[in-house]
This record gives sequence, C-alpha cells and structure tokens, in this order.
Amino acid sequence: MVRQLREMIKNDIIGSIQKVDVQYYQGWINPIIHQKKLRNTIWRLNPEKVGISCCIGDIGTHAFNMAEYLTGMKIKSILADLNYLYEENTLDIDGTILLRYSKHVKGVIRASQIATGEENSLQVKIYGTKGGLKWNQENPNELHVLKEGNPVQIYKPGNAYNSDVSLDGTKLPPGHPEGIFDAMANIYLGVAKAIRNEPFNLCEFPVLKDGVRGMKFIESCVASHKNGNTWIDL
Repeated sequence: MVRQLREMIKNDIIGSIQKVDVQYYQGWINPIIHQKKLRNTIWRLNPEKVGISCCIGDIGTHAFNMAEYLTGMKIKSILADLNYLYEENTLDIDGTILLRYSKHVKGVIRASQIATGEENSLQVKIYGTKGGLKWNQENPNELHVLKEGNPVQIYKPGNAYNSDVSLDGTKLPPGHPEGIFDAMANIYLGVAKAIRNEPFNLCEFPVLKDGVRGMKFIESCVASHKNGNTWIDL
C-alpha cells in the first residue's frame, strides 16, 4: 500500500502536495532511560557503538526516507529539536524535525523512542490541493484516501484497482495479510529485476544516494539542535 500511495501521488490523485507529516513512535527506551545504571548498559545509548545519534539514526532515517520516497521530492532543509532527557545521556531519544521541500511545501518528522506504550507506530499523512493520503504500518493493509467533500475511501492490497507496481509487490489474494518479511523481499526482488533489465517501473529499491542522504539527515539533525535549533541545508 506504500507503493500504491506513491503511485497515487505521482498520478496527481491528491493534487500538488502542501503538507507532509511522518511519525515514527516507539516506547522501548522509556523503561530503560530512567535508570542510570541500566541505560549505561544499552548499546543504542553508547556513542562508541552507535555514533552521534540514537533515535534519529535508528528510526528517524526511516521516516526521512519515507518522506522523500513517497512524495518524489527532495527535502531542501531541516530544523531539529532533539530530546536527550538526562544531561549525561549523550544520544537523542526523541526529536521533532521541521522540513522544507520548497518555499510553499513544508512538513514535519516526529520520531521518538520514549513514546510510552507505543510499539512501532510509523504513520504517514500527506495532504495535497485535492485530497490526502494516510497510512499506518501497524495496520499496513489499509490506505486511507481523503477527498474534499467525499467519504473516506479505504484501499486494500491485491485488488485490481491498485497500480501495477503495487500489485507486483503483492503476493497474496485480497483479504490475506501481507507480512513485513514480504516487504523486505520486495526490495531484493527489485534489485534482481534491475539486474535482469526488467521494466524500470517495477524495480523498486533504495540506492546508494538514499543511504548517503540518510546519513546527511542524521548529521544535519544533530548539528541543527546543537547550533540552537537552526535551519540546515541538506
């Protein structure tokens, strides 16, 4: 349904994009962070093992990748406000990042590992001049389509009304839930198709540039926060 969402944006179903809102909330660090001895034993909070960032480096980059992949647009600049919660904790565990795609297209990434009780809440909301699209990874088989003055529509995988690239990534008939491992396998399949010179529109996979942009995003978020929450160009 993520592929379907992207195709609907490409096909102008919601018009020109005006607002992008991506949330990635987890709560697993909350029971750890409040006990100093315990948090000092977690490798995710050890800069010697994890680098300059915990939350943004771990899950914030996924949200960033989604924000660029789905819209088909590159984020021009970001402003980050990160939360470390305790003074001696040197790695972020929560953050809000403002996004600028262009002068009139803006958005936000909200990432947290102290969202108490949350499991793996990756949510995408993209709004255009003619409508909006909403998707939630914890309910991945439903894509909500919002249109001005119309009832909400729910698209589900495997049905003929979906795009070719969506159906290409669907392994089961309608009503049979797809699994997260199938999503991973779709990436490997995309690489294999590219190697075999199959149609480019079915070769869906991230490339080296996507990884580099993810690293730049992490570095820029940390720099923006340390510079007093300033705008940083990507």
